Amino acid sequence: MDEEVHRSPAAEISVTSNGDLEESHEDVFRDPSYGDLNLSESHISSGNFASMTEGIIESGPYKVSASQPTSPMAPVAPSSAVASRLARPISDSQTEIQKGTMQGQPHSGPVVLADDLKNPAVEKLELMRKWSINTYKCTRQILSEKLGRGSRTVDLELEGQIEVLRDNKRKYEHVVKLTQTLANQLTQMMQIQRQLGDAFADLGLKSPELHEEFGYNADTQKLLSKNGETLLGAINFFIASVNTLVDKTIEDTMINIKQYEMARVEFDAYRTDLEELNLGPRDATTLPKIEHSQQQFQIHREKYEKMRNDVSIKLKFLEENKVKVLHNQLILFHNAIAAYYAGNQQQLDQTLKQFHIKLKMPGGDTPSWLEEH
Repeated sequence: MDEEVHRSPAAEISVTSNGDLEESHEDVFRDPSYGDLNLSESHISSGNFASMTEGIIESGPYKVSASQPTSPMAPVAPSSAVASRLARPISDSQTEIQKGTMQGQPHSGPVVLADDLKNPAVEKLELMRKWSINTYKCTRQILSEKLGRGSRTVDLELEGQIEVLRDNKRKYEHVVKLTQTLANQLTQMMQIQRQLGDAFADLGLKSPELHEEFGYNADTQKLLSKNGETLLGAINFFIASVNTLVDKTIEDTMINIKQYEMARVEFDAYRTDLEELNLGPRDATTLPKIEHSQQQFQIHREKYEKMRNDVSIKLKFLEENKVKVLHNQLILFHNAIAAYYAGNQQQLDQTLKQFHIKLKMPGGDTPSWLEEH
């Protein structure tokens, strides 16, 4: 056969089973005498690759299919680089192709989000995680204190002041409740006195022989009803002032006290957590936990001390304001009650003027017809 006769050594390339070239054929591509390879006439003969451990590339005339259009092709100059590339393992060629593809594409890495571009859902999850940990620690601390197993931080002086304030608050609320009951009963008594005065006046007109007697009683009941309105104004002013003291001033301080107590529980919870970690072993795993626990303990310690100072200042100002308010209100209540039951209408009116109390006229809260329309 002509193809076998004209086969050149450069056309045979022995490849081992692992894809490496034999050393005997590497010198062929280094020899310049084989530089005139006619690559346009080369083709690859395929066989049973399952039974072959070496592949042979044969050269021969290139046959063009009749279904494809033929075009004149310029002869390709032989090149040792092409031959060496053919002789390389398939894995090396794929590596070069992948490198070229990666160089042609822009480098892409992990996308790092800035602080201001973080997902709100991630931030909410992080806040929920911190809240859950803090709630768990505080709940465990409260249960430990109630069961007598945990220790708590106590400021004896401040705790005593807080307990006195709570007791006073309960007593002030009881005084307001009783005073409100007195005002309601006084209102009912005024209505009865007014009705009784009208009845005496009517009987005086119908009984000429008892006209003066009925007239005296009618005037007395009407005077008592009028003085009752003045006393009721003083009592309502007293109730409003004490209610403001209890429901606003003292309640505002109680809110600060609740925040202080919560800060105390958090401080004790993280203090207990740090103490438990310090009692355990110190290794590469526990040291970061101890450091983090120390930081959290310091943060809650500063928060606790700040809240304690705020509550102390609040209690001091509250005591001064409470003494000032109650001093005036107690004088008002005493003078109004004494003047009413003494029948001293002038003294009762003077008491209202002293504390700048204006009585509400009956029907004064109802808007007029012009204001409604």
